[in-house]
Amino acid sequence: MHIEKVVLHPERYPVQNRYPFNLTPFQKTAVIDFPANITFFAGENGTGKSTLLKAITRRCGVHIWEDIQKRRMDRNPYLGALYKYIEVNWKNGAKPGAFFSAENFQYHTQCIDDWAAADPRLLDYFGGKSLLSQSHGQAILNYARARYLREGIYFLDEPETALSPRTQIAFLSLLRRMAKEGHAQFIVVSHSPILLSCPEAVIYSFDGDRIAPVPYEETDYYRVYKSFLEDRGKYL
Repeated sequence: MHIEKVVLHPERYPVQNRYPFNLTPFQKTAVIDFPANITFFAGENGTGKSTLLKAITRRCGVHIWEDIQKRRMDRNPYLGALYKYIEVNWKNGAKPGAFFSAENFQYHTQCIDDWAAADPRLLDYFGGKSLLSQSHGQAILNYARARYLREGIYFLDEPETALSPRTQIAFLSLLRRMAKEGHAQFIVVSHSPILLSCPEAVIYSFDGDRIAPVPYEETDYYRVYKSFLEDRGKYL
């Protein structure tokens, strides 16, 4: 592991009644440990998973690719400020990394295409052709194969979006292989019971008063999917 733990400092929050500082898990959680090379953040929408992921990303000095022209003008001045009030403890010094989200992937691939106009050999890292010309799932897999070969810390926000179940399995296999080789650590926000099934991973639930580890079989994702597939009639 590159990151050993993240410390939250609720006593330093500038306000207590505005998002994200008003979320109970952010007020009652002091430390999040990272004992595995793959860690998942799980929970309902609005519980702060992606917000914390981005805060850790920024605290690690990792750039988040965003299309500035499409950035939403948010009236909440505290939305992106959580990173100022957390502390990242590294095992052997800070490492480089990357942030991925399906929402921003198209913009990132467009940037890669623009760079490849000056250096076409750049596309050799991504299967020899533009990521924009590939299917969404194939583009993500080729991007991951190229990017996650490098030592670093990688933050992924709902990578399963727009991936078929079969492609999710292939993506999970890729993450496991990269993590087992020991040079890559992944922190992943996910709603996918396929990705969350990773046997070596630690899953943190955001659904309680504190951010706490939870067994795979006790996640809502596992329980709801299992119940639905066993007796879908009661839901329809």
